[in-house]
Amino acid sequence: MEFSSNNALKRNLEKYAAQYAAEQERQGSLGDGRSSIHYPALFLFVGDQVAPAVSAVQEINRLKWDNGEGVVYVQIGTENQEHAQHRDHDPAQTKHDHYSEGAHSGYPRVNGLSDARNGSTSDDGQVTRHVLPLSTIQTDRPSKTLRKDVHRSFHDSDQALFGLNRTLRRVSNRIAEYGRLYSSFDRIYVTVVTRADDPLNVLLPELTKLTETILAQSFKSVQTDLHVLVSEMEQVDSFGYASAAGLAFLRELDYMQGLDYTFNGNLLVTEDGISIPVVHPASPLFDLVYILSDKNERGTGVPGGWIENAEIICRICLLKNRKQDGDNSGSVSSTGANTYNNTSFKNNIRTTSDQHGYASAGFAEIRRPNKPIALAVLYHLYRYLLERMQQEPEWSIKDKLTFFGLDGASVERKVEGILPDEDLVSGMSGIMTHNVSFSDLKPLSLREAEIALFGQGAEAYFRDNVVRLAEERVRQRCTEDSLRRKAEQSRTEHPEVGYFQWAAWSDNGFGSVREALLGLIRDKSVQLESARALLEQRQQERVEDQSFKRALFRDKQNVRNLIDCLLERVYVPKVELLRLENELQLLRVYDTEMEQLHTFSRSVTETLATLERVLRETAVESIAAADEYIGQNVMEYYGKVTEVLIADLEAKRGRDVWFEDRYMGDMNQLATEGNERLLQRLMEVCHVMLLTAEPLRVPFEEELLLRANVTITYGDKNVLTRDDLFRRLYRTLEEQAVVRVRVFDYTQEHRYEEKYFFGDHHSAFMDYAAHAEETSRIYKLGVVYEERSSGVEKLNLMGGFHLEDLMVYRNGRVYYDSYTENGYELHPSDLAEKLSPMR
Repeated sequence: MEFSSNNALKRNLEKYAAQYAAEQERQGSLGDGRSSIHYPALFLFVGDQVAPAVSAVQEINRLKWDNGEGVVYVQIGTENQEHAQHRDHDPAQTKHDHYSEGAHSGYPRVNGLSDARNGSTSDDGQVTRHVLPLSTIQTDRPSKTLRKDVHRSFHDSDQALFGLNRTLRRVSNRIAEYGRLYSSFDRIYVTVVTRADDPLNVLLPELTKLTETILAQSFKSVQTDLHVLVSEMEQVDSFGYASAAGLAFLRELDYMQGLDYTFNGNLLVTEDGISIPVVHPASPLFDLVYILSDKNERGTGVPGGWIENAEIICRICLLKNRKQDGDNSGSVSSTGANTYNNTSFKNNIRTTSDQHGYASAGFAEIRRPNKPIALAVLYHLYRYLLERMQQEPEWSIKDKLTFFGLDGASVERKVEGILPDEDLVSGMSGIMTHNVSFSDLKPLSLREAEIALFGQGAEAYFRDNVVRLAEERVRQRCTEDSLRRKAEQSRTEHPEVGYFQWAAWSDNGFGSVREALLGLIRDKSVQLESARALLEQRQQERVEDQSFKRALFRDKQNVRNLIDCLLERVYVPKVELLRLENELQLLRVYDTEMEQLHTFSRSVTETLATLERVLRETAVESIAAADEYIGQNVMEYYGKVTEVLIADLEAKRGRDVWFEDRYMGDMNQLATEGNERLLQRLMEVCHVMLLTAEPLRVPFEEELLLRANVTITYGDKNVLTRDDLFRRLYRTLEEQAVVRVRVFDYTQEHRYEEKYFFGDHHSAFMDYAAHAEETSRIYKLGVVYEERSSGVEKLNLMGGFHLEDLMVYRNGRVYYDSYTENGYELHPSDLAEKLSPMR
């Protein structure tokens, strides 16, 4: 139960940290600006396997592009996508990654759709999902003619083509509605994304040309790039066919990118069923093709897998389609570094034989670790509040007893009124007696004389009129004056005394209230035993030894005087004994209540301690997930920052500001309602009072420098200078922006590189990066200035390789050849003979 509760708390914390990070991305508190794209953009995702990338790309663009709400996304899948979604979301089969939350939620589930024979469509305004009614696809066990069957099924289905026409026209109209968000509507950038091993990419020429043709009716120019996602990590269950199918697609891609590639197909379909040909003249199908893998150029796996390439896709699109500022500061750096030129890049990656060159990219970002920061500040605030709650007031044991109503005066008040107020002795003097002479009573003990005079009458009278009344009043007092109720009342007068003090004081430890209470019980027990011994002694005394007045020859008067002596000597001590018994009973009841109070308060304090542990664990895990260098000293540095912020707030508003009703209020009471309520209030207070403070708004270089040196003592020679920091940042960005594809020969013959920094125009580090390696660099460097102080990004572009240079191509060939020899037809019939021989 506790495990699931802690998991729920961690989910809330992760959501809180993500919201803070998103706010920082939107630059709500940093004064940062987001880039805008100049021309409209359409992202076309082909195949079921790239469905998770839709929401990933959309979220990145939404956060980083000022007009990202106007970008349109289309995913074309199959009827099996519903099954795939359920399979992919099986907790036993999937692992959480950076974009897994809502990975398939970029578009709603299909419902209320158009005629299934034409293909079904759903959209949420920005994201449109179109399902092709291709029943030939078998996801569990591919047939030997899967890719060929997909191609034939599409061309044999007039309804499938008509449904796709309708969807793309609807998308084109949707883009037109967003026209006010763009500087120009002359051109549109289309970014096609597919997985190499997805069978639906066999239709890539048809889907691409139909999209371009429909868009060309609204735009003067349509520029289309392709991003091919390949998986080089070892596949456990489907490595053979996936590798063969992936290589089959790469061979087809090489054919599509040939200078003499042409396409002619009846793709446009009118509402009357008339087909209109779409023609692609001799030229490559795509302007540029990027190959992106889940391994980088060094052969190291990319954390998060191929889905992490969403950042690269978005950054390349921005680089090509960025709206330039009026002052031109975003286009040229102070060093004169050029901006991206698509024609120049394309020409530079073309080989000497005019064979098409392919491109890849690597991406790195160094940002203020916003999620760990939010969690660290939250933890340190809670730790401080917890320490405040745990502080012991400088109270004596008498003060503590008084808090619980257990001091001597309070206990006496509680005992008062338990016994009847009237004179018990005079009240008993009227009890009927037996006719016994004084001479017969003289040799007896007082106990024997009582029995001779009253039988059981006196005892019964005392029991009925005194003992039972006292017992009833004790029960009533215990109900009305419970220890917990008294403690709660005292807490309103002393809010500094909470459940931590209750737990400590109600324990058996030295100096505790419980110890003092047990001492009172021991003392009262001793008094009770003494009172019982005294009563026993009195009852054994002989009548003739008593000192009451005797009258000569007046027997009845002597008996009357004896009765008065008996009541005085026996029943007055009995009343005192009863008082002691009731007082001891009250104390024992309070001791039982003290045990219950301890159990209750300990459970509350354990709840509070559990929240602290969860806060720390979550913060540490978040820091560990960040880059080792970028996440260094987060807990230490933000512990000091939080301490300063708290001291400043308390100096301005008073030390008890945290416990005002509009902020944390009564944390003890909150804790009794469960950690989720307490955590929710804590997150709200932390966000309002700390996370918006100035010390959390410094530029990322300054923040990182301060953090790096937070553990350095005065005079330490290991102190990190600004130049040292910049060198490390520069090196870290370069190391992490390694191109994400494995090329067989690292220094392939036609390798061409361009590298771009994205950062703040006023950043000292950006100035450093623009000048670094000025005399030795052999690549083109560009600097894209944005109004940002929260981090810096680097995009490395590399091109000029051929598909046969790729390790995935070379490794897949053995599977391709084997599957082909075993009767698998991996290409459409009319295409297989057109492909160039494998090199």
